[in-house]
Amino acid sequence: MARGGGVRTQLTPLCAVLMALVPLIPFAAAGGGFEFDYKRALHSSLLYFEAQRSGHLPYNQRVKWRGHSGLADGLQQGVDLVGGYYDAGDNVKFGLPMAFTVTMLSWSAIEFRDELIAAAAAGEEWRHVLEAIKWGTDYLVKAHAEPDVLWAEVGDGDTDHYCWQRPEDMTTSRQAYKVDRDNPGSDVAGETAAAMAAASIVFRRSNPRYARLLLRHAEQLFEFGDKHRGKYDGSITEVWRYYASVSGYGDEMLWAAMWLHRATGRTEYLDYAVDMADELGGATWAIGEFSWDVKYAGLQILAAKLLMEGRHRPEHRRTLEQYTVKAEHYLCACLGKNGAAGNVNRTAGGMLFVRRWNNMQYVTNAAFLLTVYARYLLASAGAGEESPPVLRCPDEAARADELLALARAQADYVLGANPTGVSYMVGYGRRFPRRVHHRAASIVSHAADGRFVGCVQGYDDWFRRAGPNPNVVVGAIVGGPDHRDRFSDRRSNYMQTEACTYNTAPMVGVFAHLHSQAEAAEMK
Repeated sequence: MARGGGVRTQLTPLCAVLMALVPLIPFAAAGGGFEFDYKRALHSSLLYFEAQRSGHLPYNQRVKWRGHSGLADGLQQGVDLVGGYYDAGDNVKFGLPMAFTVTMLSWSAIEFRDELIAAAAAGEEWRHVLEAIKWGTDYLVKAHAEPDVLWAEVGDGDTDHYCWQRPEDMTTSRQAYKVDRDNPGSDVAGETAAAMAAASIVFRRSNPRYARLLLRHAEQLFEFGDKHRGKYDGSITEVWRYYASVSGYGDEMLWAAMWLHRATGRTEYLDYAVDMADELGGATWAIGEFSWDVKYAGLQILAAKLLMEGRHRPEHRRTLEQYTVKAEHYLCACLGKNGAAGNVNRTAGGMLFVRRWNNMQYVTNAAFLLTVYARYLLASAGAGEESPPVLRCPDEAARADELLALARAQADYVLGANPTGVSYMVGYGRRFPRRVHHRAASIVSHAADGRFVGCVQGYDDWFRRAGPNPNVVVGAIVGGPDHRDRFSDRRSNYMQTEACTYNTAPMVGVFAHLHSQAEAAEMK
């Protein structure tokens, strides 16, 4: 189901009625200071991706309440589409948010590799990061069955949302939907290309053959997306109610070009990002959000990195400067230093607030971009700058430590430093959401009770239960509180209690960074 981004979403009548009855009652405010175990948060975040797996689960699966599911995906269409991730608390595999999740996991692995390796003995967490990325890329390789064909969805959102079943019991449609030359989807092709290119960088050392495979797919998908242009929700109308590409395909194509340039070093991809900057909006759109739908801020920050490092030709400089101005707009908006240009709203408790539906995705993505940009600033200072570089904002300049402080404040809010005193990461801390809007977590596990749970039976016996879920989906970051920091822990309150893979993915890198900083502070 779509999460924010201004996307219209199809809801079941039952859910709509129940949602209207949910009061938003605040918990008692928490007091005192907060000290968080970022290493534990990192560990939990990686567990979450195992809970979202579709397909035949491996022998080393740590989340034991999940079982094999979706083992016939693609069979009807004559293609192997077994595997990948369920995006949230439903049983549909949506290609666009899945690819974005993989891109953000890969970006975390690229930027925070050393911190992730140091986070546990023998690089245990690093191994889990690679496994989480590869579970996604293995599926994306299957989905890209031919150079100009990409399977972009498995399952039907409408029938899925009328059922409440474990993935292991699915009786809903597993129809698969594709984009091709006659039915283009440049946005999903571009995001999948970005995911493949970013992941190829991650696997370059440990699995160079696999990295080359991913890069070949990325290059083909980029060419396909650029040659046959169009929005994928125009070709696959079934996705429109759930993950419509409101921002269009321009951001994804530029985003893919940036990642391909970073993965290959080939100037042709940077030429594309520069030449198409105006036409596709990269150097013109000033955005206050970064999400599975809207990639402009992310690609603008990648462009700013190139400018800082001087890794460009002289003819690229002017356009990269335009990209950088737009990147600064986003960061300054988060800091509240944009003046009349507009800032991201904040709640009284300090949470960045963009939209009431799954606002946590904007919080975690902002924390990530603030962190990486601060690191880019600090790296450029170490490269011989006479004075530490700063972020240029309309109100006043901001130093790297201010960006890092805001990123940490958002991460701490997620973990419990908020007026409700609730950790919005499930399984972390003493108080966290117990009634997550999640089919598999809310029904007794298949391992504990293998009896079939029917479509309506799931609603009658499990969805409507007042008690907590029988399974804890550890590491899931739920949609979170409203603009007044209020949160209601009810299964029917899907806007606040449903979690998504792309909420947690950017926090893998942020938690690794914060753990590293905490350890460094202890050693002083």
